[in-house]
Amino acid sequence: MDGIGESNEAKVLLVEDSPQDAQLTMRALKEHNLADNVRWVKDGAEALDFIFAQGAYASRSLSSQPKVIMLDLKMPKVSGIEVLEKIKADERTKKIPVVILTSSQEDVDLKRTYELGANSYIVKPVDFDNFSKSVADAGLYWLILNKTSE
Repeated sequence: MDGIGESNEAKVLLVEDSPQDAQLTMRALKEHNLADNVRWVKDGAEALDFIFAQGAYASRSLSSQPKVIMLDLKMPKVSGIEVLEKIKADERTKKIPVVILTSSQEDVDLKRTYELGANSYIVKPVDFDNFSKSVADAGLYWLILNKTSE
């Protein structure tokens, strides 16, 4: 499926370690015409490299940030909570909307992510239709309806 491009630009940055969940998310966005520029990164370390234009993404312009970041929490290398913490602590990136898209229903995760500045928290539904609707609704809101100061 297209959407895993190697572009250094993205309207949506999808941070997801599960290839199946990433494919379902991109499919849901595509079905609702919201996937014209989705970048998928497979873990929190790669997400930080992309967002802060370092490592493999050092040639990327830090001023060209995604309109929304869809962030899983339970990932190898660097957790989603650590990624969120770094995004929201940096003046250059703290205004980027971050939608937590996770299977975690733990109250501690919910509270912690909102304390750190998450803009939304979505628990991944088990069946595809509900998952697709949840992703499409989030994409529609953050990509089309939400107005930013930039």
